[in-house]
Formats: sequence, structure tokens, C-alpha cells
Amino acid sequence: MSEAPSTGPSAGPNTGSNPPSEPRPIRLRDALHKARIEAADRTGVVVDLRDAEVARLEILNEELDPLFAQVPDNIDLFERGISNGETPRLWLDVVAHVVMGRDKRIYRFLQDTRYGRIVLAESRDVPAIVDAVTDYVARRMVEREHALAPAEPPEPKAVEERPRRRRGGFWIFVLGFLLGAAVLFGFALLSSLKSL
Repeated sequence: MSEAPSTGPSAGPNTGSNPPSEPRPIRLRDALHKARIEAADRTGVVVDLRDAEVARLEILNEELDPLFAQVPDNIDLFERGISNGETPRLWLDVVAHVVMGRDKRIYRFLQDTRYGRIVLAESRDVPAIVDAVTDYVARRMVEREHALAPAEPPEPKAVEERPRRRRGGFWIFVLGFLLGAAVLFGFALLSSLKSL
């Protein structure tokens, strides 16, 4: 028995995995499908780690609820929230956040400054991080109070009045001019008498 030759993009030798009546899928499509499955397996592990980080940050966020309940409503310095990105973060305000360390068990409380990022606290224990955040919130509230406090006006200094200068400056100038002219006239007269 002879098979009829097939034509088209799915033509190719029958490897036995596909019956001769079905068109064989394009190899690139198979490779893409296989690569996507492998990537999903790898990212499954990464997603599990990221979910564990987010869960730990949520635990810390719940522990911080009583602290932020004490902050007066008129103080709008703090905006807490968990950002889900490549690195999940628990943001406390615009410049401070908590991330998980490399081993995913250590909380790192960080602050961004104009000189770079600094570590304010690092611990495996939630209460230690809560204490560090409490100190940070208190410092930020005091900074706000100082910034909003009206500046005390400087005490007026007694200004010493200098004695007024007399207008003798003009007459001194005239006297100096006349003396200079007299000296020049005398020098010219002396030099003309020597040449005679």
C-alpha cells in the first residue's frame, strides 16, 4: 500500500506520534507550548514564595492596626498598603516600607533617604518590627509638629544710631584739590627756573 503524498505546511515524515490522517502540528508551536509549561512550573515556585511573603506582610499589617488606630485623623502622613510586585512591600508612608529578607523569614524595615536606602530595623520577630515602626511613627509626628509650628518672631534688636557724618567731606576735597594744584604749580615753576 502506498500513501498519498501530503502537501502543505503540515507535511513531513510521519514519526508515529500522530496518525497519518491528522495534520502534524508545527514544531515551533510545540516548542512554545513546552516552554510555556516549563515556565509555569518554575513560576509556580516563585508565586508560592511571593504568596508566602505577602502573607507574612499581611500578618505584620494586622499587628500594626492598633498603632495606626491611635494616629489622629488630621495627620495624613501615613498611607499603609501592601504592593504586589516583583518584591512585595508593606508601605507605611512615602519613604518607609517593610520587605522580607532574602531568606523570606526576616522582616526588613527600610527608609529611602536622599543618600540612599537605610535599614531602620531587621528582625524575625513581628513585635520587634512593630516597636521599630512605632518609634518611626512617633518621630515622623514630632517632625510634622515642628514643621507646622509657627516660627517665633525674632526679638527686635536695639539699633545703635551712628553719629551722622558731617558734610565736611566736600570741603576736604576742595582743600586737597587746591593743595595738589599748588604743589604742581610750585614744581612747574621750580623746573622752569632751573632750565634758565
